[in-house]
Amino acid sequence: MAWILFSVPSAKRGELDAALKDDVLSRQSQKLREAGALGGPSDRIYVLIEGSGEAVRRAEELVGKVGPKLPPTEADPLYAKFKEEEEAASAGMGLFFTEG
Repeated sequence: MAWILFSVPSAKRGELDAALKDDVLSRQSQKLREAGALGGPSDRIYVLIEGSGEAVRRAEELVGKVGPKLPPTEADPLYAKFKEEEEAASAGMGLFFTEG
């Protein structure tokens, strides 16, 4: 699965939300995190889009106007953090539903 990660100024949240409602992007996996929570600048939002190659190109076109695409040296470690959070949440839900 292709993915792309952006750093969007918090002040542009309205523009970001509008871009994410695009027909192609709205059908992809979208994850938004306050950058400060992941060790980044407190006035930014990290936006992860996962999906088809077409969706990644569309995200570059639309979300790229709101905030820059992160270079691989920054994006790769952040992507790993997003995945760690996802796995931890999945493991926690599994425990929640199996106890009893």
